[in-house]
Formats: sequence, structure tokens, C-alpha cells
Amino acid sequence: MTANVEAGRQEEMARPFPTGGNLIRLAYRELAIAANGDQEQVRALGDITQLPRPWDPPTCTRPDLREQVWAWLDDVVCWLNHEYTWDITGTIPACWPRHPHLVHEIAVIADQRRRAGLALTSNLMEEWHRYALPAFTDRMRSRTKDHCEEGHQRWPGKSRYTRHTSEGSASDRSRTYRTDVETIITRNTIPSVRPRLASVNLDTGEVTEE
Repeated sequence: MTANVEAGRQEEMARPFPTGGNLIRLAYRELAIAANGDQEQVRALGDITQLPRPWDPPTCTRPDLREQVWAWLDDVVCWLNHEYTWDITGTIPACWPRHPHLVHEIAVIADQRRRAGLALTSNLMEEWHRYALPAFTDRMRSRTKDHCEEGHQRWPGKSRYTRHTSEGSASDRSRTYRTDVETIITRNTIPSVRPRLASVNLDTGEVTEE
């Protein structure tokens, strides 16, 4: 029997998926109640539209929960890089927290992997392997390219985004929106041609003009 040894330390053949802290587990428990609980249980949760959703980090506004979300996603990234990355082009860069697109996508891929691990059949896991993970990896490669291979690089699209959000560009878009709305208002105020009246014989279907 051959042991799997790395740097003098024996390791498991496959590491378990990170589960996250107790506040993350509580958030998922409340979401499960909101989806499947009875009326009394759902009512006890309050406004369910305000429940934190770990797959969407901006909804996790409690500082202690937010801290656990970042710790969980960091563990998930380390897990993905170790368990599913052989070629370096598929490695999630260490600077992922400074890439909003990666933050959003890693949260979703982590949530989907968590659900697949809880399923009672392998169907969701197969879908995660076949579709979710490869699609995420392809999008990551397309967006980050090789910019951060040797460390985090300046956002290439920053100058274009700055122009987009500048006062001049915002004003130009506002004028375009306003013109469109005014066009609709004008169209709706033009008197329409009164339709010609006609009577229909319900037995024969014959139309007779009046």
C-alpha cells in the first residue's frame, strides 16, 4: 500500500469540502425553513426577503456573519486549488478578494457544491462537475487572463469604467433616457383614429357595417 505523502506529511486522498462557521450554517438553516417550513415557522423568521444568503455576500450585512463568509470562501478557494487544479491556468489567483467578479462567482460555486454534497444522490454532484465548475473556470480564465500570475495587477478596465461613471457620460445617458420617455408620452397623447363600428351576426359570423 502506497501512502500519499506531500512534504513529509501523509494526506487524505481527497479532502472534505469546507463547511463554514456556525453563523453560515444558521443562515442556511433559516433559508431552509423559509423554503420548506410551515406558516408559523416562516412567520417567526420575520421578513424572509431580508434573510442573508451566503451565495450573495452583499446580503450578509452582519459583521460577524460577513467575517465567516470571507473565511469560508477563502477555505473553498484553497480547497478548489488543491483538489481540482492540476494545470496552473486553472488556479484561482491569491488576489481573488480584489476581483469583484470572482467574489460573486466563488460564492455561487461554493453554495452549489455545498448543496451537491448534501444531496441523497450523485446527480447534483455530477452536474457540478460537468457544468458548474468548468463554466466557472472558463469564465475566470477569460476575465483574468494572465494579469495576476505574478501578483495582483491594476484593473485594466478602470479608466473605461471611470469614463462610464463620469458626470458627462451620466448626463448624456440621462438625456437619452429622458428623450425616450418623452417620446412615449407624446405618442400616448396623440388622438387615435376612432375605430369603425360594426355589428356581427353571432349565428353566421357575418360582419355588417353600421
